[in-house]
Amino acid sequence: MIVRSLRFKMTTIGKCSSIYRTSPEFDLPEPSSGKLGFQKLPACNSRDKLFGLSSTEVKTSFVAPLRAIEASRKAHVNGKAENVHRTGCDSNDDMPINDCHGDSIPQMSTIGNSTNIVWHKCTVEKCDREELLQQRGCVIWITGLSGSGKSTLACALGRGLHARGKLTYILDGDNVRHGLNRDLSFRAEDRAENIRRIGEVAKLFADAGVICIASLISPYRKERDACRALLAEGDFIEVFMDVPLHVCEARDPKGLYKLARAGKIKGFTGIDDPYEPPLNSEIVLHQNRGLFDSPNDLADTVISYLDEEGYLKA
Repeated sequence: MIVRSLRFKMTTIGKCSSIYRTSPEFDLPEPSSGKLGFQKLPACNSRDKLFGLSSTEVKTSFVAPLRAIEASRKAHVNGKAENVHRTGCDSNDDMPINDCHGDSIPQMSTIGNSTNIVWHKCTVEKCDREELLQQRGCVIWITGLSGSGKSTLACALGRGLHARGKLTYILDGDNVRHGLNRDLSFRAEDRAENIRRIGEVAKLFADAGVICIASLISPYRKERDACRALLAEGDFIEVFMDVPLHVCEARDPKGLYKLARAGKIKGFTGIDDPYEPPLNSEIVLHQNRGLFDSPNDLADTVISYLDEEGYLKA
C-alpha cells in the first residue's frame, strides 16, 4: 500500500475545535426509553347500541388493538422494531383506531421530551424506495482507531458502489460536526450526543433505501450495539478496521497522537481512553503479514459481501 504524506488544516466551528474533514472519535449513547401513552377514548352512552354492540362490548373490543399498538410503539422506541413495526409494503402497522362513533382517533405518544406526537404512516414505504433504486437500504458502520483508514475506506467504498450504479451517502464524524453537530463540544456527554444523532440520521438514510456508510471510531461495544438496535435485523453491517495502535500512531496523519502523548488532548481513544474491539463484526479488515491491501481492494471486499448478501438488488 502506498502511504502519502498529507497536510490537514485544523478548524474551529461553534464549540468544536481541532476538527478536520475526516477521522471521527466520538462515543455513542445508550438509547433512551420513553413513556408511551394514548389519548383517552370518548365514552359511549351505555343506553346506545353501536353496530348491534353494547357500550361494554365496544370498549372491550378496543383492548386488544390498543395493547398491540402500544407494544408496537414500545418496540419502535426501543429500537427493536424489526418484528413488530418494520416498514414494508405488506405491513398493517398504524391501522387507525375508531371511537364508538366511528371517528378516527390519533395515537398520541410521549417519547423523551416530546409529547403529544403521532407517527404518520405514508403509502410509499421503504420497499417501494428500494424497488426504485434496485438496492437494499442499510448502514455500513466502519469502526476502528484513529488512523486505521476508516475514512479512506468509506470514500473508496462510496466510489466503488457509485460505479455500480448504487446510491450511497457517507456520514463522517468530523464532517457532521461542520454542520448538524456544530453545537457539540468534545465533553463526554456531547460526544455521546454526536454519535446518537449520527445513528439516527443513518437510520433515516437506510429507510430511504440508501446505502449509508458511517465512519466513526465508536470505541465501545455497548454503544455500537445500541446503534445496531436502531435498525431492523440485517440492516446494520459492522466493519472493523483491525489495525494495531502502533501502526495507527506511526501514521498519525493529523498529528493527533502526538498531541495526545503530549497531554494536549485528553480522552483520546487508544492513549488515555480505551477501544473495545468488536466481537462479532460482519466484516473484519486487517493486516496481511504486516502488509495492507489498497483502499480499493478493501472496498472490493465489502462490496463482495454486499453482493453475496443481496444488498445490491431490490
